[in-house]
Amino acid sequence: MNSCWIIYNGSLSSDKFADQARLVAEAADRAGVRAEIRKNYEVLIDLREGLAAGGRPDFVVFLDKDILLASWLKSCGVPVFNDPDVIETCDNKAKQYIRLAAAGLPMPRTVVAPKVYPAFTIAGTGYFERVLGEFGLPLIIKEGHGSFGAKVYLIETEEAFFEKVDALRGVDFVFQAFVESSRGRDIRVNVVGGEIVAAMYRHSETDFRANITNGGKAEPVELTEAQRAVALAAAEAVGAEFAGVDLLFGPDGEPVVCEVNAAAHIRNILNVTGVNVADRMIAYILEKLG
Repeated sequence: MNSCWIIYNGSLSSDKFADQARLVAEAADRAGVRAEIRKNYEVLIDLREGLAAGGRPDFVVFLDKDILLASWLKSCGVPVFNDPDVIETCDNKAKQYIRLAAAGLPMPRTVVAPKVYPAFTIAGTGYFERVLGEFGLPLIIKEGHGSFGAKVYLIETEEAFFEKVDALRGVDFVFQAFVESSRGRDIRVNVVGGEIVAAMYRHSETDFRANITNGGKAEPVELTEAQRAVALAAAEAVGAEFAGVDLLFGPDGEPVVCEVNAAAHIRNILNVTGVNVADRMIAYILEKLG
């Protein structure tokens, strides 16, 4: 019998992370795979002793952003899904957008902010004034690391702009054009192994973001051919075998990539569509590993 570990971050108090792991473990059990859920700190990264041969799983489904742990498991010869390089790329929004732009995918105009050390500033150099002149207001500022729509800011005044860039000294972030035509709405597309397995339309009447965590609602959606093509291309651009691709609606309704999530939560899309993405994830892994 094959065995696997499902790893999530044990420091997070919300049950949604453990719930995600349980969904995957249950799918593994249904497929005849012996599954063990582990919190990231329950796996000791012992660089001298390594990973004991008798205790190593056949593969790992990695539902966290602990890149060092994922990379170490890979270095020990354990197949990790998604690959640690993919997780790292998707976790760093600037790095992700560089990949998406290189692939020629439609996305909001994006400028990656320069690195500024916390104790220093580039205020007064003209850089921020140039960005304001290029984008105008409103615009979006996104921190490099964040999930569930957190650390994404809609900036509507110059005062708010300068306050935010000053507060983000020492933090990776990007500037993005605000897609007004997609205010409070988007589409989440779950991709597994280069195939679309589920999609939902999300919308909010109270927030510029459509995330369900922020109060948005969702319903099943039939994707257009253009939306399907862009979602698949976005997952491929970052190398993700499992991906939650978020699409915005451009001015003429055309799909625009918002971002790609390498560890997208699947409970909401199960509730909305009835599709258990975890089953497809496990089936894909077993087919790939033969």
